[in-house]
Amino acid sequence: MKSIQAGDLLISDPFLKDPHFSRAVILLCEHNEEGSFGLMLNKPYTFRLNELLDQMEDIDWDIFTGGPVQQDSIHFIHTAPEWIADGLEILPGICWGGDFQDVITSVLKHQIQPEQIKFFVGYSGWSAGQLASEMEEQTWLNVAANKKLLFYTPPNDIWKEALKHMGGKYAQMVNYPIDPQLN
Repeated sequence: MKSIQAGDLLISDPFLKDPHFSRAVILLCEHNEEGSFGLMLNKPYTFRLNELLDQMEDIDWDIFTGGPVQQDSIHFIHTAPEWIADGLEILPGICWGGDFQDVITSVLKHQIQPEQIKFFVGYSGWSAGQLASEMEEQTWLNVAANKKLLFYTPPNDIWKEALKHMGGKYAQMVNYPIDPQLN
């Protein structure tokens, strides 16, 4: 297992029982000595973008549950730094956040398409040392993220595809049942 850093995917252990993170894949956006911040990629949110933002009434795009923390906040990742100022590049060509007014303007002008941006309600967070401890407990596997997994893989397939991307023994985990007693 490689050391964790921003731009990694955290893939939940196949048998993790926590209902928030069962079969979850989280893009780690920030990781430092003060803590970690990530966005869950594969858990669709109850509402669509046009149902949450009045300015986007004609934009019927998916939103995802970023995690259980601050469910009253919206976050986003994107591949459009030419249209959205002030984003933090976490992988080459992939940014986290930026000027939200730029997002609204660019989406409404059709400069940004759905495959260039993902929206999240809430986030996943860890205090100082907490994620390292969970990594030692093998709660999470980690692998570098890529554009295909982030933007072009159907949400229901991300967990399996992320494990396959790791290869070897991890690719076999895609067939594990959620409850091993059912095996």
